[in-house]
Amino acid sequence: MRHLKAGKRLGVTTSHRRAMMRNLVTSLIEHEQITCTLTRAKEMRKPLDKMITLGKRGNLHARRQALKFIKSKAAMEALFGELAERYKDRNGGYSRIIKLGKRRLGDGAEMAIIQLIDSAEDVLSDLKEKSTAKKAKSAPKETVLDEMSQELSTDKGTEETTSEETTTKAESEDSSEKATENAVGEETAAKAESDEQATTSENTSEQSSQPTAQGEGQPASEGDPPKKEEPRT
Repeated sequence: MRHLKAGKRLGVTTSHRRAMMRNLVTSLIEHEQITCTLTRAKEMRKPLDKMITLGKRGNLHARRQALKFIKSKAAMEALFGELAERYKDRNGGYSRIIKLGKRRLGDGAEMAIIQLIDSAEDVLSDLKEKSTAKKAKSAPKETVLDEMSQELSTDKGTEETTSEETTTKAESEDSSEKATENAVGEETAAKAESDEQATTSENTSEQSSQPTAQGEGQPASEGDPPKKEEPRT
Protein backbone atom coordinates (compact mmCIF):
# COMPACT_ATOMS: atom_id res chain seq x y z
CA MET A 1 0.00 0.00 0.00
CA ARG A 2 1.20 3.47 -0.95
CA HIS A 3 0.65 5.37 2.31
CA LEU A 4 2.37 8.70 3.05
CA LYS A 5 3.88 8.80 -0.41
CA ALA A 6 2.49 12.21 -1.50
CA GLY A 7 4.81 14.70 -3.17
CA LYS A 8 8.08 14.46 -5.06
CA ARG A 9 11.19 13.03 -3.48
CA LEU A 10 13.42 15.31 -5.61
CA GLY A 11 16.20 12.67 -5.59
CA VAL A 12 17.33 13.50 -2.03
CA THR A 13 16.77 12.18 1.46
CA THR A 14 13.91 13.28 3.74
CA SER A 15 16.06 15.54 5.92
CA HIS A 16 17.67 17.10 2.87
CA ARG A 17 14.27 17.71 1.27
CA ARG A 18 12.86 19.35 4.44
CA ALA A 19 15.87 21.63 4.72
CA MET A 20 15.57 22.51 1.03
CA MET A 21 11.88 23.48 1.42
CA ARG A 22 12.65 25.58 4.52
CA ASN A 23 15.39 27.46 2.69
CA LEU A 24 13.27 28.02 -0.45
CA VAL A 25 10.25 29.32 1.51
CA THR A 26 12.43 31.59 3.66
CA SER A 27 14.17 33.04 0.60
CA LEU A 28 10.85 33.61 -1.19
CA ILE A 29 9.35 35.44 1.81
CA GLU A 30 12.44 37.64 2.09
CA HIS A 31 12.92 38.47 -1.62
CA GLU A 32 9.35 37.83 -2.93
CA GLN A 33 10.79 36.19 -6.08
CA ILE A 34 13.31 33.41 -6.68
CA THR A 35 14.44 31.21 -9.59
CA CYS A 36 14.60 27.44 -9.21
CA THR A 37 13.61 24.28 -11.04
CA LEU A 38 9.97 23.84 -12.00
CA THR A 39 9.56 20.75 -9.81
CA ARG A 40 10.92 22.50 -6.72
CA ALA A 41 8.72 25.54 -7.36
CA LYS A 42 5.63 23.33 -7.49
CA GLU A 43 6.63 21.46 -4.32
CA MET A 44 7.30 24.56 -2.24
CA ARG A 45 3.83 26.05 -2.78
CA LYS A 46 2.23 23.86 -0.11
CA PRO A 47 4.52 24.89 2.81
CA LEU A 48 4.45 28.50 1.58
CA ASP A 49 0.64 28.67 1.74
CA LYS A 50 0.75 27.12 5.21
CA MET A 51 3.23 29.75 6.47
CA ILE A 52 1.19 32.64 5.06
CA THR A 53 -1.93 31.22 6.73
CA LEU A 54 -0.09 31.18 10.06
CA GLY A 55 1.01 34.77 9.46
CA LYS A 56 -2.62 35.81 8.84
CA ARG A 57 -3.66 34.11 12.08
CA GLY A 58 -1.11 36.24 13.95
CA ASN A 59 -1.35 34.83 17.48
CA LEU A 60 1.47 33.51 19.67
CA HIS A 61 0.85 29.87 18.84
CA ALA A 62 1.00 30.65 15.12
CA ARG A 63 4.33 32.45 15.62
CA ARG A 64 5.80 29.44 17.44
CA GLN A 65 4.62 27.09 14.68
CA ALA A 66 6.15 29.34 12.02
CA LEU A 67 9.47 29.51 13.90
CA LYS A 68 9.77 25.72 13.64
CA PHE A 69 9.96 26.08 9.86
CA ILE A 70 11.40 29.55 9.19
CA LYS A 71 14.83 30.40 10.60
CA SER A 72 15.11 34.09 9.63
CA LYS A 73 14.00 37.10 11.68
CA ALA A 74 13.53 39.23 8.56
CA ALA A 75 11.28 36.58 7.05
CA MET A 76 9.26 36.36 10.28
CA GLU A 77 8.76 40.13 10.37
CA ALA A 78 7.64 40.20 6.73
CA LEU A 79 5.38 37.16 7.24
CA PHE A 80 3.48 38.52 10.25
CA GLY A 81 3.55 42.11 9.07
CA GLU A 82 3.40 43.04 5.41
CA LEU A 83 2.27 39.69 3.97
CA ALA A 84 -0.44 39.16 6.60
CA GLU A 85 -1.88 42.60 5.78
CA ARG A 86 -1.59 42.05 2.01
CA TYR A 87 -3.35 38.68 1.94
CA LYS A 88 -5.96 39.20 4.67
CA ASP A 89 -8.81 39.08 2.09
CA ARG A 90 -7.26 36.35 -0.08
CA ASN A 91 -7.98 32.68 0.48
CA GLY A 92 -5.06 30.72 -0.95
CA GLY A 93 -3.13 31.10 -4.18
CA TYR A 94 -0.43 33.41 -2.84
CA SER A 95 2.24 32.58 -5.46
CA ARG A 96 2.64 32.45 -9.24
CA ILE A 97 4.94 30.17 -11.27
CA ILE A 98 6.33 31.43 -14.59
CA LYS A 99 8.14 28.96 -16.84
CA LEU A 100 11.37 30.34 -18.28
CA GLY A 101 11.43 28.02 -21.29
CA LYS A 102 15.05 27.09 -20.79
CA ARG A 103 16.80 24.20 -19.09
CA ARG A 104 19.61 24.09 -16.57
CA LEU A 105 23.05 23.13 -17.77
CA GLY A 106 24.15 19.74 -16.61
CA ASP A 107 20.99 17.76 -15.89
CA GLY A 108 18.69 19.73 -18.26
CA ALA A 109 16.08 20.48 -15.57
CA GLU A 110 13.36 22.91 -16.60
CA MET A 111 13.72 26.28 -14.87
CA ALA A 112 10.96 28.57 -13.56
CA ILE A 113 10.36 31.73 -11.55
CA ILE A 114 8.13 31.67 -8.48
CA GLN A 115 6.92 34.99 -7.08
CA LEU A 116 4.41 36.29 -4.55
CA ILE A 117 1.18 37.78 -5.86
CA ASP A 118 0.86 41.61 -5.67
CA SER A 119 4.54 42.03 -4.84
CA ALA A 120 6.94 44.61 -6.25
CA GLU A 121 8.22 42.02 -8.74
CA ASP A 122 4.70 41.06 -9.89
CA VAL A 123 4.10 42.74 -13.24
CA LEU A 124 1.46 40.37 -14.60
CA SER A 125 -1.14 41.45 -12.05
CA ASP A 126 -0.85 45.06 -13.23
CA LEU A 127 -1.22 43.96 -16.85
CA LYS A 128 -4.29 41.89 -15.97
CA GLU A 129 -5.88 44.81 -14.13
CA LYS A 130 -5.28 47.10 -17.11
CA SER A 131 -6.72 44.57 -19.55
CA THR A 132 -9.79 44.01 -17.38
CA ALA A 133 -10.31 47.77 -17.11
CA LYS A 134 -10.08 48.13 -20.90
CA LYS A 135 -12.53 45.27 -21.37
CA ALA A 136 -14.94 46.86 -18.90
CA LYS A 137 -14.75 50.21 -20.70
CA SER A 138 -15.04 48.76 -24.16
CA ALA A 139 -18.40 47.67 -25.45
CA PRO A 140 -19.10 43.96 -25.83
CA LYS A 141 -18.13 42.52 -29.15
CA GLU A 142 -20.91 41.78 -31.55
CA THR A 143 -21.18 38.45 -33.31
CA VAL A 144 -21.34 38.01 -37.06
CA LEU A 145 -25.07 37.27 -36.92
CA ASP A 146 -25.72 40.50 -35.01
CA GLU A 147 -23.72 42.49 -37.55
CA MET A 148 -25.57 40.88 -40.47
CA SER A 149 -28.96 41.52 -38.88
CA GLN A 150 -28.04 45.14 -38.22
CA GLU A 151 -26.90 45.57 -41.83
CA LEU A 152 -30.11 44.03 -43.15
CA SER A 153 -32.23 46.23 -40.91
CA THR A 154 -30.33 49.34 -41.99
CA ASP A 155 -30.70 48.35 -45.66
CA LYS A 156 -34.44 47.84 -45.22
CA GLY A 157 -34.75 51.17 -43.44
CA THR A 158 -32.88 52.99 -46.19
CA GLU A 159 -34.99 51.32 -48.87
CA GLU A 160 -38.19 52.30 -47.08
CA THR A 161 -37.03 55.87 -46.62
CA THR A 162 -35.99 56.14 -50.28
CA SER A 163 -39.33 54.73 -51.46
CA GLU A 164 -41.19 57.15 -49.20
CA GLU A 165 -39.10 60.03 -50.49
CA THR A 166 -39.75 59.06 -54.11
CA THR A 167 -43.51 58.76 -53.51
CA THR A 168 -43.62 62.11 -51.75
CA LYS A 169 -41.60 63.70 -54.56
CA ALA A 170 -43.91 62.22 -57.21
CA GLU A 171 -47.00 63.41 -55.33
CA SER A 172 -45.55 66.89 -54.93
CA GLU A 173 -44.66 67.00 -58.64
CA ASP A 174 -48.16 65.84 -59.62
CA SER A 175 -49.76 68.42 -57.39
CA SER A 176 -47.51 71.17 -58.76
CA GLU A 177 -48.30 70.12 -62.33
CA LYS A 178 -52.03 70.13 -61.60
CA ALA A 179 -51.74 73.55 -59.99
CA THR A 180 -49.91 74.94 -63.02
CA GLU A 181 -52.46 73.39 -65.40
CA ASN A 182 -55.31 74.92 -63.41
CA ALA A 183 -53.62 78.30 -63.39
CA VAL A 184 -53.04 78.14 -67.15
CA GLY A 185 -56.66 77.13 -67.77
CA GLU A 186 -57.90 79.95 -65.62
CA GLU A 187 -55.68 82.43 -67.46
CA THR A 188 -56.86 81.21 -70.89
CA ALA A 189 -60.51 81.37 -69.78
CA ALA A 190 -60.02 84.88 -68.48
CA LYS A 191 -58.36 85.93 -71.76
CA ALA A 192 -61.18 84.39 -73.81
CA GLU A 193 -63.80 86.21 -71.75
CA SER A 194 -61.94 89.49 -72.09
CA ASP A 195 -61.65 88.98 -75.86
CA GLU A 196 -65.38 88.26 -76.15
CA GLN A 197 -66.24 91.32 -74.13
CA ALA A 198 -63.98 93.45 -76.36
CA THR A 199 -65.55 92.12 -79.55
CA THR A 200 -69.09 92.68 -78.26
CA SER A 201 -68.25 96.26 -77.23
CA GLU A 202 -66.75 97.00 -80.67
CA ASN A 203 -69.84 95.63 -82.39
CA THR A 204 -72.16 97.77 -80.29
CA SER A 205 -70.08 100.89 -80.92
CA GLU A 206 -70.11 100.31 -84.70
CA GLN A 207 -73.87 99.82 -84.73
CA SER A 208 -74.44 103.03 -82.77
CA SER A 209 -72.17 105.12 -85.07
CA GLN A 210 -74.06 104.25 -88.35
CA PRO A 211 -76.81 106.92 -89.39
CA THR A 212 -80.43 105.88 -89.70
CA ALA A 213 -82.07 106.04 -93.25
CA GLN A 214 -84.86 108.46 -94.17
CA GLY A 215 -88.30 107.35 -95.44
CA GLU A 216 -88.48 103.63 -95.53
CA GLY A 217 -85.56 103.35 -93.24
CA GLN A 218 -82.97 102.87 -96.03
CA PRO A 219 -79.75 104.76 -95.74
CA ALA A 220 -79.36 107.73 -98.15
CA SER A 221 -76.47 107.63 -100.56
CA GLU A 222 -74.04 110.53 -100.66
CA GLY A 223 -74.23 111.03 -104.49
CA ASP A 224 -78.06 111.45 -104.72
CA PRO A 225 -79.14 115.11 -104.84
CA PRO A 226 -81.85 116.27 -102.49
CA LYS A 227 -85.35 116.08 -103.88
CA LYS A 228 -87.24 119.36 -104.49
CA GLU A 229 -90.62 119.77 -103.04
CA GLU A 230 -93.37 120.49 -105.60
CA PRO A 231 -95.53 123.55 -104.98
CA ARG A 232 -99.03 122.82 -103.94
CA THR A 233 -101.96 124.37 -105.94
